[in-house]
Amino acid sequence: MTKPADVAVRAGDKVSSEAHTMEELVDIQKAAFLRDGIPDAKTRIDRINRLGQLLLDHADEITAALTEDFGSRPADLSIAADVAGCMIDLAHQRRSAEKWMRETNVAKVAGMVGFTQRLRRDPLGVVAIMGPWNFPLQLTIVPAASAFAAGNRVLMRPSSITAKTTDVIARVAPDYFSIEELAVITSKHGGGSDFAKLKVDHMFFTGSPEVGSSVAQEAAKNLVPVTLELGGKNPAIVDRGTDITKAAHFLADARMINGGQVCLCPDYVFVPEDKVGEFTDKVIARWTANFPTIVGNGDYTSTINEKNYQRIVGLIDDAVSLGATKRQVVPAGEELPNAQERKIPPTLLTGVKPGMKIEDDEVFGPVLTVYPYRELSEAIDKINSAGHPLTLYWAGDDNANLRTVADNTRSGSISGNDFGLHMLSQGLPFGGVGRSGMGNYHGEFGFNTFSHARAVTVSSLPISFAEVMTPPFTKRDARMTAMQMKVWRFLNRRAIKKSNKKR
Repeated sequence: MTKPADVAVRAGDKVSSEAHTMEELVDIQKAAFLRDGIPDAKTRIDRINRLGQLLLDHADEITAALTEDFGSRPADLSIAADVAGCMIDLAHQRRSAEKWMRETNVAKVAGMVGFTQRLRRDPLGVVAIMGPWNFPLQLTIVPAASAFAAGNRVLMRPSSITAKTTDVIARVAPDYFSIEELAVITSKHGGGSDFAKLKVDHMFFTGSPEVGSSVAQEAAKNLVPVTLELGGKNPAIVDRGTDITKAAHFLADARMINGGQVCLCPDYVFVPEDKVGEFTDKVIARWTANFPTIVGNGDYTSTINEKNYQRIVGLIDDAVSLGATKRQVVPAGEELPNAQERKIPPTLLTGVKPGMKIEDDEVFGPVLTVYPYRELSEAIDKINSAGHPLTLYWAGDDNANLRTVADNTRSGSISGNDFGLHMLSQGLPFGGVGRSGMGNYHGEFGFNTFSHARAVTVSSLPISFAEVMTPPFTKRDARMTAMQMKVWRFLNRRAIKKSNKKR
């Protein structure tokens, strides 16, 4: 196995990935993987350490680039999400990689009689990671660390929309990594559709369901397995009897993180019918207190580009034109929406009905839709009709109503009374289901995503399974078959009786 101290300076060191085509980088990394073999724990941990150091050394430059890419984005958010936020999972990968990579004996008793059964978790080889623009480093660096922990080489393509940030990472990466280990792909290499065509060993994509579908189709042509971390219209339910002030503050805050440009932001919320007025008043009051100014306010994140700005404004206008009621927080003396700064005021919609575009489209902006409900089943039916979301928010106690919601819906996760806390847990996966994605990562889940569970069996048994399964079949074989069927019929009848008694 490769050891860090044994790795000589090679042609791939201090070389920009832009010196090669994407296809050449795949070939370089595959050749290096075969040449060096499966990396040991020390090598894997060293790669994770260098990835973290790259972020920490260039935090200020990264933050400035993110601000420039967005036009307006608070530095504290960029540090918390795209730098410090990455370090949580990197630390867990670094601490646990050696344990996770160990070969395990899965059948000790069978081994004592001559049937050894072991499980290896081998690296896949070369992993391609394609990230989105909303958190361009958090959502590429964290899966890259998981891929390193599992022993892989990485091709990483941050979003071309956040070009300044991508340029920083591409420029400094050769100071920390050989292109044989990590290569940063930029728009100079080609578009995202070109990246999806690469003949790698695993494709990891974070973005919209529409683009995710295209990525999966391109990868399928090369039989490349994919992990898709997609979006979705995330619902929230305010339980009857819940403190409305707390629920309103929690959901108002969660909607406005990164200007609402987060795949985990709540998109629409169900409120008990008799509490809708109180809830909406308190949401507006919360936003008014939080945003005394918007135009010129560096803490208010701009919409990423003109295309998305116009799309979100269009969704609001369409809903209002078809009968929805709009309430917006517009500070005195300001004119919003502001096209020059691409800032849309916090917007709350009621009276939204089928036929309005916002009913179906993920907003990905500072807009929250409120629906009334009388019975919990109404909210459940509405959620199930909209496709499976990335997360489902619950404002209330951990009670029977929450269990009813969990039992009768599907979502990537359930988040009660706070925003995305499962992302901070070392023992929980992050990922969607159905339209919101396939596969997951974070912690050991990420390690397993980028590993191949490889079975190893060695037999010293006196009976040969190959001989038993091969002609000629004797009377002894027939007796053994009959005996097996007799035993299985007995065991299955017993299982049915046992199951019926529990009903």
